Amino acid sequence: MMTNVMTNPTSRQKILAYLSQHPAASAEEISLSLRVTAANIRHHLSILVADGRVRLIGMRPEQGRGRPVRVYSPGETILGDNLETLAGALLDILAEANPVGLPEATLQSLATRLVPTPSGVKGAHITRRLAAAIEQLALCGYQARWEAHAAAPRVIIEGCPYAAIVQKHPELCRVDAIILEQLLQGGSRQTARMEKNSRGLSFCQFELRIT
Repeated sequence: MMTNVMTNPTSRQKILAYLSQHPAASAEEISLSLRVTAANIRHHLSILVADGRVRLIGMRPEQGRGRPVRVYSPGETILGDNLETLAGALLDILAEANPVGLPEATLQSLATRLVPTPSGVKGAHITRRLAAAIEQLALCGYQARWEAHAAAPRVIIEGCPYAAIVQKHPELCRVDAIILEQLLQGGSRQTARMEKNSRGLSFCQFELRIT
């Protein structure tokens, strides 16, 4: 018998356990295995995606004429490397040494190390710089895209790579802004932070000031 509710935290632990053995699964497949409704599984998956323990890796055509279904995989945070704990601890140490906030120079240095600026794009046309920036962000673990708007182009980052620690360390949002400024040789302003899009995925948005 299929139930309507899975209780926390065992519900998400069961989903993570399933994905560890089936690293490309849909909510429907998980629901059948765990004997819980797909709607309930999708609810828990949205939370797991937001905090980085699960990632959406694509869409799979459904059999017959149904809509394509979302396919999920374990996120980097559950693969055993413990990097988020380490990163959080290091940022805590830096914050303790700088109680009024991390110096801008420190954030700029961190941005440069996280996402190096590729050569050959300085002074290029804006669309070339945007394309190169998105490509470089992808190489460094970001799910990003850019959109043209009347006032200024925007970069949207989905699936924040620092989702598990960004609430405690909002300075990482400033690091992302600096990364964009360094990649695009211009300014940026964050206009959305960890909001939900129409697909229920978290995203951040930056408005660019570049010429």
